[in-house]
Amino acid sequence: MSGTLSLPRIMGHRGAAASAPENTLAGIRKAAAFGASWVEFDVKLTADRIPVLMHDDSLRRTTGDDRPAADVSLAEMKRLDAGSWFAADFAGETVPTLKETLVLLLELGMAANIEIKPSPGEDAETVTRTIAVLEQVWPASAPAPLMSSFSLESLKTLQEQSPNLPRGYLIEELPEDWRAVAERLGCATIHHYAKAVTKAQVAETKAAGYGLAVYTVNDPDQARELIDWGIDCLITDAPDVIAEAIS
Repeated sequence: MSGTLSLPRIMGHRGAAASAPENTLAGIRKAAAFGASWVEFDVKLTADRIPVLMHDDSLRRTTGDDRPAADVSLAEMKRLDAGSWFAADFAGETVPTLKETLVLLLELGMAANIEIKPSPGEDAETVTRTIAVLEQVWPASAPAPLMSSFSLESLKTLQEQSPNLPRGYLIEELPEDWRAVAERLGCATIHHYAKAVTKAQVAETKAAGYGLAVYTVNDPDQARELIDWGIDCLITDAPDVIAEAIS
């Protein structure tokens, strides 16, 4: 897998989270239907250490189950409804495994920003298990997925175990030592929180040579302003709306 990277202008957030349940195969198909060539999604581990798409530590918000994801086996998780909370049309949508997701992405010809979203204490193992699935499923001929995380331990583990995979440093507020951290971890991209980033920070990040993505941009006016500032990639719940806004 190659470490080269070119960020898209638009990236679907958790699939297309404004139009379909987040982190589901339905959401990824919706993003593709909207013309997105990339999607971002979150990966954490089940109790039996299988990487699945899930943002929260708890399953409550998207499945109605009160347990932590880390305490639920894949077989149990697959019996949960991950679509009805969003809309009745998505009833029966399941929590997808990373493997299922990668297979779909290959079928659709899409690229991925895989956010490592570990449950507490699973920063390194989530990476190890994710890399194992990538090595099994993702062909060397396909563009390498961008691996991003807020967890510095996860980014360090990525650097050690699969250095050719491009890494993205996720931040909410730009810390003073951001450049030293990004250099130490060999990151290719910086992912800013859209509501916190400033024009000066955009210029600083770009001048340092990093690809720059911002999340989560759903307002057309904000999207146009950020593009004017020099942002490379807008991560959005509504790839259809934002693509039209900046076209």
